[in-house]
Amino acid sequence: MTVTAYTLAVVLNLFCLFLGYQFLLQPASAATGYGVPARPEGDAGAYLSVKGLRDGTFGVVGLALLFFVGARAEAWFMLAVALVPLFDTLIVLRNGGTKATAFGIHFATAVVVLISAVLLFLV
Repeated sequence: MTVTAYTLAVVLNLFCLFLGYQFLLQPASAATGYGVPARPEGDAGAYLSVKGLRDGTFGVVGLALLFFVGARAEAWFMLAVALVPLFDTLIVLRNGGTKATAFGIHFATAVVVLISAVLLFLV
């Protein structure tokens, strides 16, 4: 179980880094994948950059906690961070995104992050 807990946590944190990279360097396609398309050359550009920085920072902080502090600290972090995809679900729904994207991507991500937190607490 320890290997599974650590592997899932590392994968989730690396995925956050990837999402951050995508929103910073390919904001239009990243926004479409998020479920609420936006044009980075318009008013949305700054918000897409903020999202990229937020996601990338979550990945860096998560990896730092896991490797330098331990599984319990990472578990608490994952528990708190699970709020982000839960609210992303609502954001997509409120802004005309599909239910498939809201629940299939964002809500499902929240569930996986919560599973990761539980596994880390059990280590």
